[in-house]
Amino acid sequence: MMKLGRLAFMAIAFFLSLGVEGCAQVAPWQRGNLAKQHMALEPYPMQSSFRGHIYGSREAASGISSSEGGGCGCY
Repeated sequence: MMKLGRLAFMAIAFFLSLGVEGCAQVAPWQRGNLAKQHMALEPYPMQSSFRGHIYGSREAASGISSSEGGGCGCY
């Protein structure tokens, strides 16, 4: 039982150390590079929203997003 607790502790410590490595100091002159459109998680949010709507309508599946569709493009 102690071995399992130690293994869980080591796994948590490992994943936390990976998360800490992602933090870095950014110099003021580098912030302009990070603010560019191609560096965003979603460079085109309107297009992503539209594609999500079309995908949900075509798949006629519920639970993928907040909308349901019948395949005809209507709600």
